[in-house]
Amino acid sequence: MNAQTPTGDDGEPRKRARGRPRKTANERDDGNRRQDLLRAAARLFRQQGFAATSTRDIATAAGMRSGSPFYHFENKEALLAAVMLEGMQRATGRQAGAMQAAAVAGRALSARDCLRVLVRNHLEVLLGAESDFIPVMLYEWRSLSEVQRQAVNELRREYEAVWVPVLQALHDRGELQGDTSLARLMLFGALNWAVQWFEPGRKKSLDDLTEAALQLFLKEQG
Repeated sequence: MNAQTPTGDDGEPRKRARGRPRKTANERDDGNRRQDLLRAAARLFRQQGFAATSTRDIATAAGMRSGSPFYHFENKEALLAAVMLEGMQRATGRQAGAMQAAAVAGRALSARDCLRVLVRNHLEVLLGAESDFIPVMLYEWRSLSEVQRQAVNELRREYEAVWVPVLQALHDRGELQGDTSLARLMLFGALNWAVQWFEPGRKKSLDDLTEAALQLFLKEQG
Protein backbone atom coordinates (compact mmCIF):
# COMPACT_ATOMS: atom_id res chain seq x y z
CA MET A 1 0.00 0.00 0.00
CA ASN A 2 1.37 3.41 -0.97
CA ALA A 3 1.65 6.08 1.70
CA GLN A 4 -0.64 9.03 1.15
CA THR A 5 1.17 12.10 -0.17
CA PRO A 6 0.95 15.01 2.32
CA THR A 7 -0.96 18.01 1.04
CA GLY A 8 -1.11 21.66 2.03
CA ASP A 9 -4.12 23.79 2.95
CA ASP A 10 -4.79 24.38 -0.73
CA GLY A 11 -4.95 20.66 -1.45
CA GLU A 12 -1.75 20.70 -3.50
CA PRO A 13 0.96 18.13 -2.71
CA ARG A 14 3.66 19.46 -0.41
CA LYS A 15 7.15 19.56 -1.83
CA ARG A 16 9.71 17.59 0.11
CA ALA A 17 12.69 19.56 1.34
CA ARG A 18 15.88 18.67 -0.46
CA GLY A 19 19.23 18.04 1.17
CA ARG A 20 19.93 17.24 4.77
CA PRO A 21 17.26 17.71 7.43
CA ARG A 22 17.49 20.92 9.38
CA LYS A 23 19.47 20.68 12.56
CA THR A 24 17.69 21.03 15.86
CA ALA A 25 18.60 23.85 18.25
CA ASN A 26 20.65 21.40 20.34
CA GLU A 27 22.50 20.13 17.28
CA ARG A 28 23.31 23.67 16.16
CA ASP A 29 24.71 24.41 19.61
CA ASP A 30 26.97 21.34 19.70
CA GLY A 31 29.96 23.24 18.29
CA ASN A 32 29.62 25.97 20.91
CA ARG A 33 29.30 23.42 23.70
CA ARG A 34 32.40 21.63 22.50
CA GLN A 35 34.28 24.93 22.55
CA ASP A 36 32.99 25.65 26.06
CA LEU A 37 34.33 22.27 27.17
CA LEU A 38 37.72 22.89 25.55
CA ARG A 39 38.08 26.31 27.17
CA ALA A 40 37.04 24.99 30.58
CA ALA A 41 39.34 21.96 30.27
CA ALA A 42 42.30 24.08 29.15
CA ARG A 43 41.85 26.45 32.08
CA LEU A 44 41.52 23.67 34.68
CA PHE A 45 44.28 21.51 33.22
CA ARG A 46 46.59 24.53 33.43
CA GLN A 47 45.52 25.59 36.94
CA GLN A 48 45.11 22.20 38.61
CA GLY A 49 46.97 19.77 36.37
CA PHE A 50 45.57 16.95 34.26
CA ALA A 51 45.66 14.29 36.98
CA ALA A 52 43.91 16.48 39.57
CA THR A 53 41.10 17.55 37.23
CA SER A 54 38.02 15.36 36.79
CA THR A 55 35.52 15.39 33.95
CA ARG A 56 32.95 16.45 36.55
CA ASP A 57 35.10 19.52 37.32
CA ILE A 58 35.24 20.36 33.62
CA ALA A 59 31.51 19.86 33.10
CA THR A 60 30.73 22.10 36.08
CA ALA A 61 33.09 24.81 34.83
CA ALA A 62 31.41 24.65 31.41
CA GLY A 63 27.91 24.80 32.93
CA MET A 64 26.98 21.25 31.89
CA ARG A 65 25.86 18.04 33.51
CA SER A 66 28.58 15.71 34.74
CA GLY A 67 28.14 13.23 31.89
CA SER A 68 27.99 15.80 29.09
CA PRO A 69 31.72 15.72 28.22
CA PHE A 70 31.39 12.10 27.14
CA TYR A 71 28.93 13.14 24.44
CA HIS A 72 31.82 15.01 22.78
CA PHE A 73 34.91 13.11 23.95
CA GLU A 74 35.51 9.44 24.67
CA ASN A 75 37.42 10.09 27.89
CA LYS A 76 39.51 12.67 29.73
CA GLU A 77 42.64 11.71 27.76
CA ALA A 78 40.83 12.42 24.48
CA LEU A 79 39.75 15.79 25.88
CA LEU A 80 43.36 16.60 26.78
CA ALA A 81 44.51 15.76 23.26
CA ALA A 82 41.72 17.91 21.83
CA VAL A 83 42.83 20.84 23.99
CA MET A 84 46.37 20.56 22.63
CA LEU A 85 45.21 20.18 19.03
CA GLU A 86 42.91 23.18 19.45
CA GLY A 87 45.80 25.16 20.88
CA MET A 88 48.10 24.38 17.96
CA GLN A 89 45.37 25.10 15.41
CA ARG A 90 44.68 28.45 17.04
CA ALA A 91 48.38 29.26 17.22
CA THR A 92 48.92 28.39 13.56
CA GLY A 93 45.93 30.47 12.49
CA ARG A 94 47.01 33.46 14.55
CA GLN A 95 50.54 33.21 13.23
CA ALA A 96 49.36 33.19 9.62
CA GLY A 97 47.13 36.18 10.32
CA ALA A 98 49.92 38.11 12.02
CA MET A 99 52.32 37.53 9.14
CA GLN A 100 49.71 38.47 6.57
CA ALA A 101 48.78 41.65 8.44
CA ALA A 102 52.42 42.66 8.69
CA ALA A 103 52.99 42.00 4.99
CA VAL A 104 50.15 44.27 3.87
CA ALA A 105 51.00 47.02 6.34
CA GLY A 106 53.21 48.76 3.83
CA ARG A 107 56.93 48.25 3.34
CA ALA A 108 58.59 44.92 2.64
CA LEU A 109 59.56 43.03 5.75
CA SER A 110 63.17 42.20 6.52
CA ALA A 111 64.05 38.89 8.12
CA ARG A 112 64.47 40.74 11.41
CA ASP A 113 60.99 42.25 11.05
CA CYS A 114 59.56 38.80 10.32
CA LEU A 115 61.14 37.36 13.44
CA ARG A 116 59.77 40.25 15.48
CA VAL A 117 56.27 39.44 14.23
CA LEU A 118 56.71 35.73 14.94
CA VAL A 119 58.06 36.27 18.44
CA ARG A 120 55.40 38.84 19.33
CA ASN A 121 52.63 36.56 18.12
CA HIS A 122 54.08 33.57 19.97
CA LEU A 123 54.12 35.55 23.21
CA GLU A 124 50.51 36.54 22.59
CA VAL A 125 49.60 32.88 22.11
CA LEU A 126 51.36 32.00 25.37
CA LEU A 127 50.37 34.95 27.52
CA GLY A 128 47.46 36.77 25.89
CA ALA A 129 43.70 36.24 26.01
CA GLU A 130 42.57 32.59 26.24
CA SER A 131 46.19 31.52 26.53
CA ASP A 132 45.66 28.30 28.50
CA PHE A 133 45.88 25.91 25.54
CA ILE A 134 49.60 25.96 24.69
CA PRO A 135 50.80 25.98 28.32
CA VAL A 136 48.76 22.81 28.85
CA MET A 137 50.74 21.24 26.02
CA LEU A 138 53.98 22.28 27.70
CA TYR A 139 52.94 20.91 31.09
CA GLU A 140 51.04 17.75 30.18
CA TRP A 141 52.84 16.39 27.12
CA ARG A 142 53.65 13.08 28.81
CA SER A 143 49.97 12.40 29.49
CA LEU A 144 49.30 11.86 25.78
CA SER A 145 49.46 8.52 24.04
CA GLU A 146 52.01 8.03 21.27
CA VAL A 147 49.32 8.36 18.59
CA GLN A 148 48.04 11.58 20.15
CA ARG A 149 51.55 12.98 20.33
CA GLN A 150 52.06 12.33 16.64
CA ALA A 151 48.90 14.29 15.78
CA VAL A 152 49.95 17.27 17.91
CA ASN A 153 53.53 17.10 16.60
CA GLU A 154 52.29 17.33 13.03
CA LEU A 155 50.66 20.69 13.81
CA ARG A 156 53.66 21.83 15.84
CA ARG A 157 56.00 21.15 12.91
CA GLU A 158 53.67 23.13 10.63
CA TYR A 159 53.77 26.04 13.06
CA GLU A 160 57.54 26.00 13.47
CA ALA A 161 58.20 25.55 9.75
CA VAL A 162 57.38 29.23 9.20
CA TRP A 163 60.30 30.18 11.45
CA VAL A 164 62.91 28.11 9.60
CA PRO A 165 63.47 30.31 6.50
CA VAL A 166 63.39 33.45 8.66
CA LEU A 167 66.14 32.18 10.93
CA GLN A 168 68.12 30.94 7.92
CA ALA A 169 67.90 34.37 6.30
CA LEU A 170 69.13 36.00 9.51
CA HIS A 171 72.01 33.51 9.63
CA ASP A 172 72.93 34.24 6.01
CA ARG A 173 73.02 37.97 6.82
CA GLY A 174 75.28 37.35 9.81
CA GLU A 175 72.65 38.55 12.30
CA LEU A 176 72.18 35.09 13.83
CA GLN A 177 75.22 33.02 14.70
CA GLY A 178 75.48 29.29 15.21
CA ASP A 179 73.32 26.43 14.01
CA THR A 180 69.84 27.61 13.03
CA SER A 181 68.11 24.42 14.19
CA LEU A 182 69.66 24.74 17.63
CA ALA A 183 68.87 28.45 17.71
CA ARG A 184 65.22 27.68 16.94
CA LEU A 185 64.99 25.16 19.78
CA MET A 186 66.65 27.53 22.24
CA LEU A 187 64.47 30.42 21.13
CA PHE A 188 61.28 28.46 21.65
CA GLY A 189 62.60 27.20 24.98
CA ALA A 190 63.22 30.74 26.19
CA LEU A 191 59.87 32.05 24.97
CA ASN A 192 57.87 29.11 26.32
CA TRP A 193 59.44 29.47 29.76
CA ALA A 194 57.80 32.91 30.04
CA VAL A 195 54.56 31.17 31.07
CA GLN A 196 56.33 30.36 34.37
CA TRP A 197 57.33 33.85 35.36
CA PHE A 198 55.46 36.50 33.37
CA GLU A 199 52.85 38.43 35.33
CA PRO A 200 50.34 40.58 33.41
CA GLY A 201 50.14 44.13 34.63
CA ARG A 202 53.82 44.39 35.50
CA LYS A 203 56.01 47.08 33.95
CA LYS A 204 57.13 44.88 31.05
CA SER A 205 54.72 44.44 28.15
CA LEU A 206 54.70 41.76 25.46
CA ASP A 207 56.33 44.29 23.14
CA ASP A 208 59.11 44.73 25.70
CA LEU A 209 59.58 40.95 25.90
CA THR A 210 59.72 40.77 22.11
CA GLU A 211 62.49 43.33 21.85
CA ALA A 212 64.40 41.64 24.68
CA ALA A 213 64.25 38.31 22.85
CA LEU A 214 65.57 39.88 19.64
CA GLN A 215 68.41 41.51 21.55
CA LEU A 216 69.35 38.21 23.18
CA PHE A 217 69.45 36.14 20.01
CA LEU A 218 70.40 38.58 17.26
CA LYS A 219 73.46 40.74 16.72
CA GLU A 220 72.93 44.46 16.88
CA GLN A 221 72.41 46.11 13.53
CA GLY A 222 75.23 48.32 12.38
